[in-house]
Amino acid sequence: MEISVASVTISVAIAVVSWWIWRTLQWVWFKPKMLESYLRRQGLAGTPYTPLVGDLKRNFSMLAEARSKPINLTDDITPRIVPYPLQMFKTYGRTFFTWLGPIPTITIMDPEQIKEVFNKVYDFQKAHTFPLARLIAAGLVSYDGDKWAKHRRIINPAFHLEKIKNMVPAFHKSCSEIVGKWDKLVSDKESSCEVDVWPGLVSMTADVISRTAFGSSYVEGQRIFELQAEIAQLIIQAFRKAFIPGYRYLPTKGNRRMKAAAREIQIILRGIGNRRMKAAAREIQVILRG
Repeated sequence: MEISVASVTISVAIAVVSWWIWRTLQWVWFKPKMLESYLRRQGLAGTPYTPLVGDLKRNFSMLAEARSKPINLTDDITPRIVPYPLQMFKTYGRTFFTWLGPIPTITIMDPEQIKEVFNKVYDFQKAHTFPLARLIAAGLVSYDGDKWAKHRRIINPAFHLEKIKNMVPAFHKSCSEIVGKWDKLVSDKESSCEVDVWPGLVSMTADVISRTAFGSSYVEGQRIFELQAEIAQLIIQAFRKAFIPGYRYLPTKGNRRMKAAAREIQIILRGIGNRRMKAAAREIQVILRG
């Protein structure tokens, strides 16, 4: 009886291991090579598939090299910002495919094709290649099909002209504050000086959205943007290791911090939403009593 149980256990273990090995080979090699063959038969050009890592290492190495060199204000920034896509464009033209790990990504630059992709949300599904990105970019950016259509209808009124006109005072206040800071920098120098405007533009963007979207919860809105900026930096670091199977599930310091920051954002948003719902309920009660 013991031999029979042991044999069954060993057989099951061998079957599980074999299945896992097959799935891994399918994910790492067979499926990517099959997709590469399909793309090339359709006339698309691109880089050959490198097992597991794809073009990630080449992309990051070129980006690090480009950003290690100083540039002048009059230089073209394209080679510094997107060196790898620029090289692909020069090599393969306006339509090409590259590899995000074992997943092929097609780059298109024809306006009509781009318009078709954006309009046919049911035909062109988004590639959910990096689940950690959902911590910062959940919403229309990542939704498909009916869910995308539903959320598009929900947010559409926020972009009506009258709504935007009501935001102009908040825009003016935020812009005035940042310009005032730049004026102070110049006046302190008592002469013309070079000012790095990028941090100010980032701060102003967060400030405007905090004032318009969160209103009286302005401080909490600023905290949300701080947390999102932190998550974005951690995601960039984690993305460089995205080719390691199961990396996102490992309890690394970065992964734990990302999840903690995401939980804090959810708590803040729920708190703001609950307060607004209670305030709206009180206003309805006052109206009914009146």
